[in-house]
Amino acid sequence: MSKIVKMHVGELRVGMFVSKLDKDWLDTPFIMQGFLLEVQDDIDIVSEYCESVWVDTDYKETKLSANSSGDGTASHAKPSNDAFAPEVSIQDEHRKAYKAFRQARSLTKTLLDDIRLGGALDGAQARDMVNDCVQSVIRHPDALLWMAKIRDEREYTAEHCLNVCILAIAFGRQLGFDEAELHNLGMCGLLHDVGKMRVPEEIVDKPASLTPKEMRLMKAHTVHGRNLLLASSNIYNGAIDVAYSHHERIDGQGYPRKLPGHGISRFSRIIAIVDAYDAMTADRCYSRAKTSTEALKIIYNEKGKHFDEALALKFIETIGLYPAGSLVELYSGEVGIVVESNPRLRHLPRVILLLDEEKQVREKETIKDLAYIETGEMPRKFLIKQVWRDGSFGIRLREYQKKGLILKH
Repeated sequence: MSKIVKMHVGELRVGMFVSKLDKDWLDTPFIMQGFLLEVQDDIDIVSEYCESVWVDTDYKETKLSANSSGDGTASHAKPSNDAFAPEVSIQDEHRKAYKAFRQARSLTKTLLDDIRLGGALDGAQARDMVNDCVQSVIRHPDALLWMAKIRDEREYTAEHCLNVCILAIAFGRQLGFDEAELHNLGMCGLLHDVGKMRVPEEIVDKPASLTPKEMRLMKAHTVHGRNLLLASSNIYNGAIDVAYSHHERIDGQGYPRKLPGHGISRFSRIIAIVDAYDAMTADRCYSRAKTSTEALKIIYNEKGKHFDEALALKFIETIGLYPAGSLVELYSGEVGIVVESNPRLRHLPRVILLLDEEKQVREKETIKDLAYIETGEMPRKFLIKQVWRDGSFGIRLREYQKKGLILKH
């Protein structure tokens, strides 16, 4: 039986197995609790975020081998490397993606409006738009992920569909999908909520709890979505299944069919996670947006119940602690926006600083690569302290996008 001992971080040594932290796991760079301290750098990172940890003194190396085979009970201490390195700089991809994203947002709204008015789905137009998203994510996923953070509550459904498309493609890329699979997954994301075009707008946009009758009408969007796509030509069959099944749950308590976990397709499991994450991080007429950290905590807590456990953990790893577009406060008191994530050191992204230590607007925005904290070339006061909602401190991503904030750097 394992013996768990609480230790101050100053007592840690290479070879120890940390089983618990003194703070929420998602407030640190460690994707899951339970990791081996393999090198001094691992101890240094733990020391940056914790005062005390719990160590399994009976841990044996074989335990890591058993648990790293896919059961999700252990994780390496160091943030994982990204095998899919960006092909271009974030600045170059922002320049390419900005116009394409605006066009995609407009086209998505047009596609859905046409369906709402009784028209047919333009499958060719949807495929071209998804292909543009796939190519951008392959070149550098953070550009579109940054833009997907910019919201307009009045256009929630259209923006949500496009954002789920983008997030799903980025997730699929991390799962190792090839280009054709990314395209199919993107189509699933774009069309997953198409059935809502057959639900009365006053129900979809109701700023209060739905009555039992209204909830039944809302849940029917999965059936409407399946029927709409079945009646459309040249639609990827998997998108029909996802439109019908993205609200099924691993524990069999979802709708419309209460499918058990093994009966839910992989693409439906993926879109279920992405759909929930994007919905939680958006301002709705009936709820405030959650931060990415808050949303990921909910997904973590619902793994194995609402969501596929292995996919949920991989999605958390994909999004990371501070995804592009996150509004963050540093320990120095300064505030900025994450421009680009760091796959190797997830807690140390590149940030544009907008407010100084007194929360006053800086005379000139400054970009900081927090990875230099790791080398000692930058003081630790630049570590990220907290993620804030868009609009906090008077900073709105939409306004900085209009200013060309990213394009200038």
